[in-house]
Amino acid sequence: MIVPASPRFEPALRERLAANLAAHERHEIVDHDLRAAAVAVVIAADGDGRAGFVLTRRSARLRAHSRQYALPGGRRDLGESALDTARRELAEEVGLVLGVDAALGALDDYRTRSGYVISPVVFWAGALDDLVASEDEVDEIFVIGLGELARADSPRWLTIAESDRPVLQLPLGDQVVHAPTGAILHQFHEVAVCGRSTRIDAVEEPVWAWR
Repeated sequence: MIVPASPRFEPALRERLAANLAAHERHEIVDHDLRAAAVAVVIAADGDGRAGFVLTRRSARLRAHSRQYALPGGRRDLGESALDTARRELAEEVGLVLGVDAALGALDDYRTRSGYVISPVVFWAGALDDLVASEDEVDEIFVIGLGELARADSPRWLTIAESDRPVLQLPLGDQVVHAPTGAILHQFHEVAVCGRSTRIDAVEEPVWAWR
C-alpha cells in the first residue's frame, strides 16, 4: 500500500487545522451516567519535518484494554475540564508538557460501550525527541505520519450481527486500530485536515472492546 506523503509541519498547517476545528460544530454528549474522559490528538514534527500524531500502545500490565493502541488520555477528575485532563494525561503517560495555548480545538465526544464519554482535544507541539513512556501505563510511543490517515484503503467498514452500526477499521502501517481511537483519528482527518463535516456517533466498536 502506497502511503500519501504527510504535510509539512509548518505554520500554514497549524492555521488550517485550527480554522477547520473552529468551523466544526462540535457534538457534546451530556450524560451523567457515563464516566467522563479525555484524550489528546497531538500533532508534532517527525524527523523529516513532516507532520504526525502521537499514538501509544497500552501496557500489557493494565487490566482493561491492555496492549491496545490508544491516544494519550484517561478519566477526568472531578471538576476538571477536558482540556486540563488531556494536558495532565499527556504529562503522565508520555512526559509531554503543553500549555493551554497549544490546544487547537476539539472534536466530537464519543460514547463507548464500556460506559465512557471521551472528549478529544487537538494540540500542536514541536519536535518530540524526549518522550518518556509511563512505566505503569504505556509500553510504546509512536509518532505516525498524517499521510497514514489518507490511505486509499482507509477507513474500512465491517458489518456485524451484534449491531446495526458499522465497525470502523483504521489501517496504520501494518496494524489496524478500531474505535474509539480509530473513530477519533478518522474524524480528525476528515474535519481538521480536510475540512469536511463528518460525525462519528454512528461508528461502532468491535465486540471484544464492549466490556
